[in-house]
Amino acid sequence: MILLLALLAGLFWQPPAAQAGGGLARFLAEVPPARILPGADRYGEITGSPPVAPVYAGERQLGYVFLNSDIVDASGYSGKPISVLVGIDMNGVITGLELVEHHEPIVLVGIPEEKITEVIDRYAGLDVAALARGQQRPRLDIVSGATVTVMVIDDSVIEAALEVARAYGLGGLEATAGRPAPAVRRVLIDTGEGEIRDWNDLLLEGAVARLKVTVGEVNAAFEALGDPRAAERPQPGDPDDLFVDLYTALATIPTVGRSLLGDNEYRAMRRWLEEGDQAILLAGRGQYSFKGSGYVRGGIFDRFRIRQGDRTFRFRDRDHRRLGRSLAAEGAPRFEEVDLFRVPADSGFDPARPWTLELLVQRATGPTSKVFTVFAATYTPPERYLRTVTPPTPPPAEAPAAEASAGAVTEAEDGRPLWQKVWLSRIPEIAVLLAALGVLTVIFFFQDWLVRRPKLTEYVRTGFLIFTLFFIGFYANAQLSVVNVTTFFNSLITGFRWEYFLIDPLIFILWGSVAASLLFWGRGVYCGWLCPFGALQELLNKVAKALRVPQIALPWGLHERLWPIKYIVFLGLFGVSLHSLALSETLAEVEPFKTAIILKFVRDWPFVLYAVLLLVAGLFVERFYCRYLCPLGAALGIPGRMRMFDWLKRYRECGHPCQRCANECMVQAIHPEGQINPNECLYCLHCQTLYYDDHRCPVMIQKRLRRERRAGRTAVTKGLEPGPTAAGRPTVRRQGTETVEP
Repeated sequence: MILLLALLAGLFWQPPAAQAGGGLARFLAEVPPARILPGADRYGEITGSPPVAPVYAGERQLGYVFLNSDIVDASGYSGKPISVLVGIDMNGVITGLELVEHHEPIVLVGIPEEKITEVIDRYAGLDVAALARGQQRPRLDIVSGATVTVMVIDDSVIEAALEVARAYGLGGLEATAGRPAPAVRRVLIDTGEGEIRDWNDLLLEGAVARLKVTVGEVNAAFEALGDPRAAERPQPGDPDDLFVDLYTALATIPTVGRSLLGDNEYRAMRRWLEEGDQAILLAGRGQYSFKGSGYVRGGIFDRFRIRQGDRTFRFRDRDHRRLGRSLAAEGAPRFEEVDLFRVPADSGFDPARPWTLELLVQRATGPTSKVFTVFAATYTPPERYLRTVTPPTPPPAEAPAAEASAGAVTEAEDGRPLWQKVWLSRIPEIAVLLAALGVLTVIFFFQDWLVRRPKLTEYVRTGFLIFTLFFIGFYANAQLSVVNVTTFFNSLITGFRWEYFLIDPLIFILWGSVAASLLFWGRGVYCGWLCPFGALQELLNKVAKALRVPQIALPWGLHERLWPIKYIVFLGLFGVSLHSLALSETLAEVEPFKTAIILKFVRDWPFVLYAVLLLVAGLFVERFYCRYLCPLGAALGIPGRMRMFDWLKRYRECGHPCQRCANECMVQAIHPEGQINPNECLYCLHCQTLYYDDHRCPVMIQKRLRRERRAGRTAVTKGLEPGPTAAGRPTVRRQGTETVEP
């Protein structure tokens, strides 16, 4: 019942906006037009792109009304939009605003909403047309405790208003709505894997931009604000002391990314990004952290932003990747924090155009108030990585072709799609992985020969687990995840494209091997042999056993009630993914794979603590996470029952009365009745070594004893010296040609 409810929730639940018909239309019915544009008496039909509703007084149009969240990203702490209805007159002046919907927890349960509406009301009278002509943005007044919420409102209201003013030609601006795209444009050139350049070369050509601020410059900036409360609280230290030394670069330029990150981290970044995404690197040192700690509470970084033209880009923790404290480029200084930030492909960011990194420095001016000053560094992609492109004019009878991306230009240049170039660049890793999969296939097809040699079986298995952990895991970062499963099913619904899955060859090959192995052997091939985190657990448990760490065997009844948890977790994630793939990816942090394998424990402490606790549990209960929590194992276990063969052999006596295999199974996949549960089996082959062991398996012991007795009789028959048998029987005597026991 719980599983059914989880699936139904994912299938049928929709956010409130979707239920009500969405966006601007919903809120116009709730807000009188005169509240947005004084003197107005009615709204017109919603029209245009961006969507607006004309506002009239009689037959005279006074202006337009729009919803900020319909035009730009206005997601706050909650991850849901902060929706503000905005009125703008024909002169491009904002006339009124109404906060119509939000889900901000700090406002719902802490700060009075009136404080937020007071900030919003201050935008009334703002001349957006003048702003579009280059006037400086108004100073932002922050509500203490709701910093991010106010920043999101500021960005989204001003950017949406600028877009509307330009699109509809308000205040004398030239209208852009319906205008064709520019005939030429600049695009980034995909230079393949790029060349390696040192730190000084990258700085000299502008591939890395720098923002250096001293304590004296910070104090001078706050004094220039004209707020005596800010000036009275100067930053301590000598004026020449370093406040922050911040560097930024576009890491998706191959030369820049490889030089700064190194080959392994660059490939990991490429796997992290989706098609069309960009990655911006920030590296800082000094007294001031560009990240701060506020994002831990709300998931949004509030100390910096990227601005390109009228657009502002802020980052959430899900678009953040921590790298440590050093860069790979020769001559690069050591930093206190180095991080990557993802810019989604659909954000409107143009990697070929200059952009500005703005560092926001705050200073308290009272118990509940603070002000900000901004320091900025502009990043201009070096000309050597750019090309001017003139899109071809489509034939009149055909629909206009979509604007080509930088990647598409490259494909036209060399005739190969991006995924093929990635495969060609990773031929050595592909060859090693294919060889390892070949070895594993031989192991399974000839397992009967191998398991008759218990010591060799143990050496082979331990060696393969070490290979899995260090090559597949730590080196190649080819750790499969339940996110791969939910993404695959989501793509079947939204539009399947092979190119998306081919972009990472090792992940693709592993999934192909998993699909094949499920038909032959079930879940155990991947979970027992190819999962880096599983290998890490098992290897640590081997060390724990060598150190005589006590092992806990859970009672069968308790174990049987715990292992379904992972299936509940998987189906819950699957259900959520049908509603929101992004939310399911966030919830998929129940997997410690990213922390332990991909990021190698270089992450914020809650994630590290969670992964370490699971590994510690695995020291006492072997493969604890695999048994009870792993949603990927559950996802593989469900189709694993469709396997075509039963390769694991059993005796009739297994479970009746012998319990040796069940007692020694590392994940308790063997029922007391003797049958093996294929959903839980990790295919470690231990039960098969017992199957052929004539010193531990009772059935094989009996066979050995009978064999030895027959050997003893044969020896007497051939005239050999009689004596006691291995079974301790009395001596035999010879009568003619017969051997008879007395």
